[in-house]
Amino acid sequence: MSNLPEDKTALPSTDASIDDVRTFWNNRPCNIRHSTATVGTKEYFDGVETRKYFVEPHIPGFAAFEKWKGKRVLEIGCGIGTDAVNFARAGADYTAIELSAESMALAKKRFEVFGLKGTFYEGSAEALTEVVPVEEYDLVYSFGVIHHTPHPDRVVEQVKRYLGKSSEFRLMLYAKHSWKDIMINAGFDRPEAQFGCPIAFTYTPEQVRRLLGGYEILDLHQDHIFPYEIEKYKKYEYEFQPWFKAMPDGMFRALEKSLGWHTLITCRLA
Repeated sequence: MSNLPEDKTALPSTDASIDDVRTFWNNRPCNIRHSTATVGTKEYFDGVETRKYFVEPHIPGFAAFEKWKGKRVLEIGCGIGTDAVNFARAGADYTAIELSAESMALAKKRFEVFGLKGTFYEGSAEALTEVVPVEEYDLVYSFGVIHHTPHPDRVVEQVKRYLGKSSEFRLMLYAKHSWKDIMINAGFDRPEAQFGCPIAFTYTPEQVRRLLGGYEILDLHQDHIFPYEIEKYKKYEYEFQPWFKAMPDGMFRALEKSLGWHTLITCRLA
């Protein structure tokens, strides 16, 4: 047995492949069941957006959609396009890369339904510079995506080539020291709504800083604990789990700030 001290900044790794990840998200794009309306309709997309921001109300503040009016935005992993349409509605010149063809098809349909303009590239963010032309963007944004790829370090290294001196990189990574991770390890929860997610890395603040070598971190904080009873939530009923129901709002928010599942990071080139 080695007597060397444990490297607490060592980054997680996996044997899963990018094809495993692509297959998983093609089979069930993220948030695709956030509405009961017919998939692809205006009513469907409105329902998806309402539900997403109801259960994750910190997202609009983090993305700061209005800040990017008239600016160039590149999103790493647009999914079915909920944040995407809000960047475009706010007046951003929007571009996305998305691994899942099924997800991207819905995002493009969403832009069509709402009469919005955007540029979409299908491919792996690990090969970002091979897929998306290298140009300067005011914002590179990625919410809950990079921790699902086999080599997140390859993504964040290539992002540097799309940033200028005043550009920002805003990303969300799953937090290791979180309520959700505690519940997962105890067998009471799982990283995603569906079973079998091939990769869902979690990071301590120290690991985030190692991953983001070469960046200046402007802000790093945790947020978001999902408080609802799962079976009722699936039926679009929003009832707090008993231990959260009894908790004062201020206490719950304090818990989110200490043990939130989402690590929200704003950084720029160092």
